[in-house]
Amino acid sequence: MDKLPCRRFLNREVGVTRDADGDMGRNLAVVATSFFLLLASGCTKQDPYTPPDIFYYFASYNVGKNPTTVTPTDVNQDGFTDLVTTNIGSNTLSILLGNGDGTFHDQVQLNVCKEPRSLALGMFNHDAYPDVVLACSGGDEVAVLFGRVDGKFEEGPRYPVHRSPIAIASDDLNGDQAPDLVVALRNDKIKVFLGTGTGEFTHGAQYEYGDTPTSVALADLNGDGKIDLAVTNGGPMSNAVSIWMGNGDGTFRPPTDYRTGKRPLGVTFTDFNRDRIRDLLVINGVQDSFTTFLGIGNGTFQPGHDSGADAGPNFGLARDFNGDRLTDVAIVNLQSSDLSILFGRGDGTFEYPPRNYRTKPGPFALATFRVTTKEAEEPGLVTADNGNGSVSIFLHRGLKAASTPVAPSP
Repeated sequence: MDKLPCRRFLNREVGVTRDADGDMGRNLAVVATSFFLLLASGCTKQDPYTPPDIFYYFASYNVGKNPTTVTPTDVNQDGFTDLVTTNIGSNTLSILLGNGDGTFHDQVQLNVCKEPRSLALGMFNHDAYPDVVLACSGGDEVAVLFGRVDGKFEEGPRYPVHRSPIAIASDDLNGDQAPDLVVALRNDKIKVFLGTGTGEFTHGAQYEYGDTPTSVALADLNGDGKIDLAVTNGGPMSNAVSIWMGNGDGTFRPPTDYRTGKRPLGVTFTDFNRDRIRDLLVINGVQDSFTTFLGIGNGTFQPGHDSGADAGPNFGLARDFNGDRLTDVAIVNLQSSDLSILFGRGDGTFEYPPRNYRTKPGPFALATFRVTTKEAEEPGLVTADNGNGSVSIFLHRGLKAASTPVAPSP
């Protein structure tokens, strides 16, 4: 795990030398030993790191009860970012139309299905408006909603699954130009649905593997033009991220597991070391850590590197937030109710300490979006506040984030 800055490390070392019986000589000996170790490691009290303060809290907006995801999109195709949340406590979807400047209209709340837990966007029926597919964990089904010109959605088909869908992702798995679906089920299964291009889906392959899948993500990891799959397994028997290489026909080869921290909750793709090969960011729900895996380029990864977060990390994403062309990480922490920004060193490790921003109670999910100003577009962050029934907007103080798209290696 990444070390704390030297000043904090020194304080911690001195603190552990306190003795209940007041043995001063023993205390001094341990302090001297700790100080020698610090000097030997190159640390001094003069080199603490102060993270830049680049975001500020701007506003919060009410949504449904217990939001679990927040997804930026342009539902009405007016060129401004809108927000969609899944609200597991009220069985609803909230839609907040954006004004382009970081402000949003009051929510429109739609009754959808029982306990919508996760959401994926796609152009499932090939019209001009983005559609939504929901993992309905309380109803044991996948529900499709079709986008409309007014920014609302109309009900589409539903597909039963067994059982408790927890996460969902969409991409074209078989090369027919129609988006398909991958769903993680609580009973250690991964289910594939193949899209027809008309907004309907057919049942595809189903795999039983791992231990309590918690998230799924899709990308071409080895540059062969076929979509691959990453799955986090949060059960105590696994604690791993599984990489499934795609066959290009909607099926996957047996996976390779990579050890993570305890109870991994989510996986996303990024490029930490600027080699144009996809790396992995995994958020661990226990022991307050996250794990980074550097990609080799053939769909395999180096062993993971653990870094510290605040209390109860629940969701994270990777972007360049301070414009130095190095990938940073933003994480929402459920137990400490804050947002942590960790600034990257360009090798999958991070400067410490992070910059923490207080949030509303129970931040559960996080997304980034673009805010249009008079001069330029700047990155904003939005949190889904599960304990407060809201989304909160954090705006950038003016530093421009560099655009560093990730592409598969040749």
